[in-house]
Amino acid sequence: MTTTAATDAEGSGAHPRFAEALRGLGLGHLVPQVRRFPDATRTATEAAAAVGCELSQICKSLIFAADGVPVLVLMDGASRVDLELVRKELGADKVTRAKVDVVRETTGYAIGGVPPFGHKTRTRVLADRSLLEHDVVWAAAGTPYAVFPIAPGDLVAHADGTLVDVRERTS
Repeated sequence: MTTTAATDAEGSGAHPRFAEALRGLGLGHLVPQVRRFPDATRTATEAAAAVGCELSQICKSLIFAADGVPVLVLMDGASRVDLELVRKELGADKVTRAKVDVVRETTGYAIGGVPPFGHKTRTRVLADRSLLEHDVVWAAAGTPYAVFPIAPGDLVAHADGTLVDVRERTS
């Protein structure tokens, strides 16, 4: 697949708020590296197919509610989050997937386009160690049609994430 024409003033496919967040974090050099696609990259499978990378090189930004408080979990695209491990990590009584309106209110972005940082509100961030298995991962750039490349260590640092093991284990 090919990328489409840019959507913001600087020729990036990033959501304008996310492009501004990148610049604010000293990551302005990543703005031109954002790739926008004509078809959605809303799921990890769609994003990996569009980019031409392994599914595990996609970073999913997932919002959960831990005792009603939003928390962001960054997970590789080939894995699922184990809610029980998240619950234990946070010391919460209950962890559930956040409702669509909570995701939008918390991050400022729609599901399928939530980036790993640059959110409307500050939330606790858990980053699964599986992301560190790659030199580069691809994450949403604020829209369901755009992704950007970043070194996993940089992603975790700029998201202010805590490295954890919350990946669901297959038997």
